[in-house]
Order: sequence, then C-alpha cells, then structure tokens
Amino acid sequence: MNIALILSGGTGTRLGADIPKQYIEVGGKPIICYCVEQLLEHDRIDAVQIVADQSWQDLISDWISDSNVINKFKGFSLPGENRQLSIFNGLENIRKYASDDDFVLIHDAARPLISKKMISSCVDAVAGYDGVLPVLPMKDTVYLSVDGKKVDSLIDRNQIHAGQAPEIFNFGKYFEANKQLLPSEILKINGSTEPAIMAGMNIALIPGDERNFKITTKADLERFREIIKKR
Repeated sequence: MNIALILSGGTGTRLGADIPKQYIEVGGKPIICYCVEQLLEHDRIDAVQIVADQSWQDLISDWISDSNVINKFKGFSLPGENRQLSIFNGLENIRKYASDDDFVLIHDAARPLISKKMISSCVDAVAGYDGVLPVLPMKDTVYLSVDGKKVDSLIDRNQIHAGQAPEIFNFGKYFEANKQLLPSEILKINGSTEPAIMAGMNIALIPGDERNFKITTKADLERFREIIKKR
C-alpha cells in the first residue's frame, strides 16, 4: 500500500498573508486542493493522511468532499513543534492502518504543482530501495565558507543536489528512523530524508521537476498564479 502524507500545518509567515499560504485561493480553490486532488485521484496512491491544524480541518474536509475517491482520505494529524514532528505525528496515525512493508509518500501542501508523472516516478523507483528523493542539479558554482565571511573551498556542483518533494520511504524503517530521534534530536531535522540517511537507509535519487516548486515567498505565489491563469 502507498500512503500519501500531506503536510499542511505551516503558518507561511514569510508571505505576510492573513492566513497560511496553503489556504490562499488561486484559480477558484485553495492552494492545498491542487496537490490533494492529484494524490487522491492517482491510481498508485491507496490512502491519504493530512497534517493540519484543527482550526482548518473542517474546511479541508468540505473542500475535498466532492472527490469521487474521497474514501482514500483516512483522516487528519495534528502539527508538531517543527516540520519533522508533524511528519512523526502523521506516521503515528498511519500506523493504525498501515504495515511496515507499506510505503509513505511525503509531500508539502505548498507544492501544488505535483504531477501524476512525478508520483508514478517515485513509486516506480522505490523498488529495491528504502526510499526515493527527487533532486534538481545545482546550476550555480557552490562554495564552502565556515565562518560565512570568506571562501574556504570550492565544492564540485556536480556532486551537489537540491532535494524536492515528494519523498517516498519504506514505512516501517522510516517510522523507526524518526522514533530514534525523539525527543530532542528530531527538532534539529530540516529535511524529510535526513532521518532516513542518519538511520542508514538506502535512498535512491531521481530527477526532480522544476515546476514542482514550493510556494514560500510572494514571488512564488505570483508565479503560481500566472501558471494557473495560463491553464
């Protein structure tokens, strides 16, 4: 079974909006709905769990209630102190209906342009691995600076990759990898794949998608609006 865990617990304060960015309406529906619809309707996704603050849960339920595959939606999980604790809360709820041999695909609600092709690529590529991480190549020259004031060394950009979402993992191994970081180490985690790497899981890389960007700034939001206008 492939379970999608959608993270929608962030506040999106960098946008300066009155509401979290994932709930801003674009093209007649909230941003979160774009990725939820893609994941619910994908024939390789068997279940969907959403991390969201309780104050937004009823609205999310209303927004997705018309889906003809709403039976795939299993429920909500509460946000944690940081992103990785939000993931762990979701994993704990998923344990109620998943087995260790299942796979969990983690995606951000603020990445609305996830494609069916990318979902399929992640699911296909995980065979023989403990997880899959989509990545983009570094386009600029990369330098190492220990103190942030002077260049200490040049890094080979061909060996550096920018991680994206969705990431997919063997559920049992990934749950244990996160559990081992409790209670405090998990607060230092910035990326979903970090616990997997720290636990020695075998993670494959696949090409990412430039269009699958995360809405973080006002410029990102305007870029997304323009893409939707042209559709």
